[in-house]
Amino acid sequence: MSWLDRVGDRAEELMRAHALMESSRSAEACLIFEQVINTTDDPYSRADALLQRLSAILNLGRTAEYTRAVEQAFDAARDLPDPYLHGHLHALAALAAHNQGALDRCVTHLVRGARALGSVEDPDRETAWGWHDLAMAYSYLSFHGYALGAIERARRLGLAAGIPEETFAAPGIRLRNAVALDHHGDSDGCLRVLRDVGGDLERFVRAGTAGQLRPSSRAAYGYALARRAALGAAVDRPELAELDPAWLLGNGGDSTRTRDMSQLGGACLAIAAGRPAEAITRLESIQVSAETLGAAEHARLSSLAYAGIGDHAAAHRADRYAFRLATQRNDRLRDVYVDGIAARIEHEEMRREAARYEGEALTDPLTGLPNRRRLERYVAGMVSRGEPAVIGVVDLDGFKAVNTTHGHHSGDLVLQRVAGVINRVMRRGDFVARYGGDEFVVVLPGAGMAEAGEVGRRIGAAVTAEDWESVVPGIPVGVSVGFAEVRGSGAGLRDALGTAFELADREMLRVKARSHAAPTHAAP
Repeated sequence: MSWLDRVGDRAEELMRAHALMESSRSAEACLIFEQVINTTDDPYSRADALLQRLSAILNLGRTAEYTRAVEQAFDAARDLPDPYLHGHLHALAALAAHNQGALDRCVTHLVRGARALGSVEDPDRETAWGWHDLAMAYSYLSFHGYALGAIERARRLGLAAGIPEETFAAPGIRLRNAVALDHHGDSDGCLRVLRDVGGDLERFVRAGTAGQLRPSSRAAYGYALARRAALGAAVDRPELAELDPAWLLGNGGDSTRTRDMSQLGGACLAIAAGRPAEAITRLESIQVSAETLGAAEHARLSSLAYAGIGDHAAAHRADRYAFRLATQRNDRLRDVYVDGIAARIEHEEMRREAARYEGEALTDPLTGLPNRRRLERYVAGMVSRGEPAVIGVVDLDGFKAVNTTHGHHSGDLVLQRVAGVINRVMRRGDFVARYGGDEFVVVLPGAGMAEAGEVGRRIGAAVTAEDWESVVPGIPVGVSVGFAEVRGSGAGLRDALGTAFELADREMLRVKARSHAAPTHAAP
């Protein structure tokens, strides 16, 4: 039995909306999905509509709706055991997390999505689309090997279900692989992949099957042709519209990724036509998502354009910037895995520690951090052993505005993200707890106030650097941090802890007051 066979209500409307999605007409499909969501009582119909609506919202780039759409889809899927549903949902949630800059959540969803889709006993057409979306998420995260493996599974399942080969040819996945090679200095490798992508398009055109290409695929093929020409490869003048990069880029559907490729593709075609000044003007006037073709693509095209007008110093600067942006992505991915391993180790240590206090809650359920009770036991044990320490109070700035403007669900996401950021920048052996509300406490064993100050600066800088605009648009999130030394032992321990906490809390409030009182200057 296929997934859609389980749908007991509004099946025809859902199938029509699915067809619109496959034709890259996400805005029209989204309206149908919303009608079904608001009127059906069938759990499978509602789950399918919410799943596909999430896909449409991602295609349309409606970033502010991502969090709520993911939450609603998971709520609808919670009591439905079908592995396809959960696998496809995790694939889409990975794309949403990636676009929000939450790479740790993205990787978690990828792992869960692959496991669920791999456990489908009777894969069908919908399972093929699940693997396709999982491949897309792998590709955007620059896991190109995994992306190619997942899209091959989608292609095989699709062929068995009667889906044309052209549907899952996935030029966008190979295109991102190609430009990533160029961003890291391997232009020859990039040209080889782009030539192969263009060869597939020519094969489909000769076979008369190019009309079956999805509009989003047309845009990717068009950009591959334009990008290859911008690198100086000889490209024959197209005799057919299906091989004309300008036509392909202009007929790619309504997704934000298509819009981005069309804008960047115009700059590529200007470079290839010997109009580099026009390309620079185009690049200066457009805004594209860093996720479509990588954060480095805009800078790399600028380098090619500057080289075209003979400004080799500017071209070199742009190339260095492109390489730095590409490297930063690799560094962030490395940090996700290092942090993930550290979190698993810490979780195991905390699990063993919690077993000693069975029946008592020692962990904050929202952030996964130790709670106030665990904090008190930790500090009591440390000070009773005569170990010096500094205690710090970390309070969020802007949190009330988050809850007021975006709701408590977004507030919970901010708290979870801040908890992860603080954990990431602490020294080995430091202790982090959620004290309550929007307040966290850090304990620095063996530290002095100078070291504490450096830790505080790292926490503040890391929180400020997060992409809060994609999580809570319009509200910057920061922290104020105050520290105090813990001094005391024996009978005076309780008083010493209380005194240190009060001093740290007062210092935090002074820091917050100073930051609010700091004068602001208009941008020049």
